[in-house]
Amino acid sequence: MKHLTREELLKRIWIDPEWCGGKPCIRGHRIWVSLILDLLAAGAPMAEILNDYPGLVEADILACIAYGSEMSRERYVDIPLVAHA
Repeated sequence: MKHLTREELLKRIWIDPEWCGGKPCIRGHRIWVSLILDLLAAGAPMAEILNDYPGLVEADILACIAYGSEMSRERYVDIPLVAHA
């Protein structure tokens, strides 16, 4: 896998007020960032998560970690809201 920058990883996260109660999700999925972080914290290997959620790729999991890292620093991460017509 190509090394992605922090900015490239964070582009894989989105917030849509009409999906998942506006919680940060992996772009194009209804999978919460917090779910992936909870799975990792509980000791689930990345390969297991990818197997359980076949639409995800390794970069999606790394994006969740990057987002969690930024939030733990109490930084504002500019994740654009999805606009609906």
